[in-house]
Amino acid sequence: MNTIESFKGRPAEFAGIDDTDLLSGSPAEIFGLLALDWRTILQRLDGDDAVAFDAFVHGSGQLQATTGNRVGTIVKDWAIEMGATHYAHWFQPLTGQAAEKHDAFLTLKYGKDGATSAIEELKGTLLVQGEPDASSFPSGGLRATHSARGYTLWDPKTPLFIRESGGARTLCIPCAYIGYTGHSLDHKTPLLRSLSALSKQGTRFLNLIGVAPAVEQVTANLGTEQEYFLIDQDHFDSRIDLVMTGRTLLGNKPSRNQQLEDHYFGVIPARVQAFMADAEEELYRLGVPVKTRHSEVAPCQFELAPIFESASIAVDHNVLTMEVLRRVAKEHGLVCLLHEKPFAGINGSGKHNNWSMATNFGENLLEPGTTPEQHKRFLAVLSVVLMALHRYAAVLRVTVASAGNDHRLGANEAPPPIISAYLGTAIDELVKSGMAGEAPVLRKAKVASITDTIDANFDATDRNRTAPFAFTGNKFEFRAVGSSDNCGWPMAVLNAAVAESFSELSDRLEAKLANQGREEAVTSLIQDVLTEVRSVCFEGDGYSTEWHEEAARRGLPILRNTPESLAVLLDPKLTDFLAKQNVLSHEELSARYEILAERYVKALEIEGLTMAEMATTAILPAVEAQLAISAGTARDCDKVGIQLGKGLRKRLESFAALADSVYNQTEALTGVLDTLHEGHDAAAIMATVAGSLIPAMSALRTTCDAAEAQIADDLWPIPKYVDMLFPSA
Repeated sequence: MNTIESFKGRPAEFAGIDDTDLLSGSPAEIFGLLALDWRTILQRLDGDDAVAFDAFVHGSGQLQATTGNRVGTIVKDWAIEMGATHYAHWFQPLTGQAAEKHDAFLTLKYGKDGATSAIEELKGTLLVQGEPDASSFPSGGLRATHSARGYTLWDPKTPLFIRESGGARTLCIPCAYIGYTGHSLDHKTPLLRSLSALSKQGTRFLNLIGVAPAVEQVTANLGTEQEYFLIDQDHFDSRIDLVMTGRTLLGNKPSRNQQLEDHYFGVIPARVQAFMADAEEELYRLGVPVKTRHSEVAPCQFELAPIFESASIAVDHNVLTMEVLRRVAKEHGLVCLLHEKPFAGINGSGKHNNWSMATNFGENLLEPGTTPEQHKRFLAVLSVVLMALHRYAAVLRVTVASAGNDHRLGANEAPPPIISAYLGTAIDELVKSGMAGEAPVLRKAKVASITDTIDANFDATDRNRTAPFAFTGNKFEFRAVGSSDNCGWPMAVLNAAVAESFSELSDRLEAKLANQGREEAVTSLIQDVLTEVRSVCFEGDGYSTEWHEEAARRGLPILRNTPESLAVLLDPKLTDFLAKQNVLSHEELSARYEILAERYVKALEIEGLTMAEMATTAILPAVEAQLAISAGTARDCDKVGIQLGKGLRKRLESFAALADSVYNQTEALTGVLDTLHEGHDAAAIMATVAGSLIPAMSALRTTCDAAEAQIADDLWPIPKYVDMLFPSA
């Protein structure tokens, strides 16, 4: 990561140029200029301070006051050099948004004579730990309003960064967030714990199977594919459903949407290209390695993806990316929609999490390799991952459950709500050889001549876009994650599940090694495990009805919506591994159940209230206006002796029926909303939402969308899909 050479005065290479020039240049030149990583801080420390700080970063020592103050001074000097006046502990509570409280570097120094002078400082204690009021953040019962102390704790392995907004710059300090009892109240703490567990258990397993040289650490790497929609700010502001909920609650699908498949990888519109360029420039300066951009399947839908990073940094960078996309879009008169399903009838948005593991030597543990020995190591690690998926699929499913993602999962655009693995033909053949106890041999990729001058190098296996957890060459792609999700939650559970599987298979291998040689024991273990977990592998069409039937026969969990999924968190038999690996205690899981259940109910309750308001104040008056115009036309015809034809009479009757339907269905929806919280626990309220509220909303939407197709354009009160998805500019 690029950093400035000196924190005292303008760096030599930037001398004599203004701040704008400092932050302008090619992506490589500006990359990381507004980010500061721990290695650069370490270079600024001497002797014992350097040793102490290195130990602190790697979790083997606390930062004592003297060293901490020196680190704080280095950080403060850099931040001020970059134009910052304030600092903020930046953390990820269970609200779906990042949180921060800004404090000025400015403080007052008091002399002996009572005189004061203004200075700028950042003490080590303030850098390392903060204390935001925890009373208004979701806790799921882990704290009460009258005992709501919480702590933010600096995660030094994630680079600090300078955030620009409204002409001001603020130093952001990435942090974990816990309550006074030590319980996690955020997404980062479980993720960091899971990475520790993965490293510990993965190192043990790899050294047991005889990897040379001996492994000292296992890390998880992550790359996130962020999908999003862009619409005009004026259209957004004109629709209360988008403002209140992030998605359209009403809207008739236009005659043309995505059926021509011409938007996918299509030419990026100039206005969108300008937005992308500005967003990418800001992300480069922040040290976020964005790599790809393209038009997605649905109209007005796009995607951005970064280069792989360490999982904890990748999660922070994705949260930062979503924030930058929203803010920069507004600067271009656009709104970035991150909801999983902002428009009905066209593709929704996901966030594919591309996950892999590596050793401290940089070796990718999910790389099949080229030799039988490498194939065998790969099969051993693959056995671990497939066991994790087989045992803990239900808990992994919980991590992608939300009101927004319920609209998407299982549709012909996203993986079904059945967690299964797709391996592809070549890896599946390798697995079959492992199940048979045979020497593994990987099918070679083929080269095909396309024309006299063009050859194609084919991968050893195809892709399966219908699989939730697909192997894609040297990584797994968890495709079910929603576009607005914080990746820390699914990655923490995945890492923990794999860590638990590493632990169990290490125990089993040690038992085998008591009676067998290493080669025989490892081969036997691979054969046993791959046979046990075979049912979680599926190579076919995950969208098909037949797969749902087959998955049920195999005994795989089928969790169709959020209420069904969240119930898993209350089953200790399914979640014990999280407590065992010290990732989330049962208390913390119970709290997350309450938080996620409340979030699900509130999201849909807000949608229901918004829909009822739209129907009452916008749609019904439009239908009534159309009815009045048509009735007036009928009266005028009658006055001059023109007899209405059958078609016109039916049209008039249709408008009257629509008005009645909108009114009656709005009343029915309001009735469900009025009684939603009467004396029920979380599970019962969610059941009412799923069983009564959603059907009532669906019925009202059907009627309102039918009205949109019949009401005159000049009477329709809100922008239509065709306006938003096919803008003229």
